[in-house]
Amino acid sequence: MLKIKLARFGKRNQPHYRIIVNEARSKRDGAYIDLIGHYAPTQTPKILEMNMELYKEWLAKGAQPTETVAHLAARYESGNPFPAKKAVPSKKAKAKAQEAAEQSKAAAKAPK
Repeated sequence: MLKIKLARFGKRNQPHYRIIVNEARSKRDGAYIDLIGHYAPTQTPKILEMNMELYKEWLAKGAQPTETVAHLAARYESGNPFPAKKAVPSKKAKAKAQEAAEQSKAAAKAPK
């Protein structure tokens, strides 16, 4: 049975994965049948590149993706796999902003 799975490359604590088609019982990092793409989770921003035509072709041939690869493929098809996170101000920052707004209102109301 064929599987579409991740093969780990890269240095210690700096993983880089290749998305490959391989026999289900073969070694994770051994020889593979086809290379579909790659995924670099530690880079900023994260990198995900997949050849969706090859991915769908292998699915049609009966290859089964692992849960992780299926999740990554769904994110890749959405168009923006890793959207930028919006900065959420801390409680202290919110309090400072509110205090500054109150001071500016008070200054505007005060007669000159």
